[in-house]
Amino acid sequence: MMPELRPIARSPLRLRIGKWAYTSRRYMEWMFGNVKFARLKSASDLPYNVKHHRTPLLRKLANTEMWLQHNKIINLKVAVPRLNGIVLRPGETFSYWRLLGKPTRRKGYVDGMILFCGEVRTGVAGGLCQLSNLIYWMTLHTELTVTERHRHSYDVFPDAGRTQPFGSGATCSYNYRDLRITNRTSVTYRLQLQLDGEYLLGSWQADQPSRYRYEVKERGHAITSEPWGGYVRHNALYRDVYALDGDWLREEEITENHSLMMYSPLLSEGEG
Repeated sequence: MMPELRPIARSPLRLRIGKWAYTSRRYMEWMFGNVKFARLKSASDLPYNVKHHRTPLLRKLANTEMWLQHNKIINLKVAVPRLNGIVLRPGETFSYWRLLGKPTRRKGYVDGMILFCGEVRTGVAGGLCQLSNLIYWMTLHTELTVTERHRHSYDVFPDAGRTQPFGSGATCSYNYRDLRITNRTSVTYRLQLQLDGEYLLGSWQADQPSRYRYEVKERGHAITSEPWGGYVRHNALYRDVYALDGDWLREEEITENHSLMMYSPLLSEGEG
């Protein structure tokens, strides 16, 4: 049964208190928790390229100004060096925000596009979700385990040249909406990231060859009309696991997605 979702209005005071509580709890976990976080960086490539991917830096999005995307590139240029070369050894956990730290203007971040309760706004370090989306998507094609990922609560833009299933990204908000990846294998991995002027590029490298090949797919894609007058988009992500000789081995469930739609899913008359 699909969950019933609807927008929840909260006062600015309630939002501030809630953010303070969540960020404080995460700081306490960082200081006193028992998670072994990845910290080591290496400039040397590992011999095996497990998964690589790239996403365009500039896209035409409805009702958004291009300067926001140009500022996003500035923010990515600040963030990428902090994650590039991170080594994820067996038993360690990659934490997106623990490695990046708090994004501030002093570090070089500028205003970019952020999504807040279904609205497009501007904020410091806006656009960093493109980086977390890339890392999450690549990780789904490895033996690494995603131990924390947050879906986008709102579907803000219609599909435009989508090449990945809906809901295959990972939203991020400092520091309580984190992306965490744990290495429960005996293999050492290394994250390679760079910008080439047109694309954000990334890869997971390893010191041993991959044992499997993965294909991510969706099921149950649906758009439901809700009693309160809006629409909600749903799907579930799975992945097929193959042996390197091509034999199908098994299917693994990844996650479910349920997002409030901030645009009409219906085409007006005359649109194709």
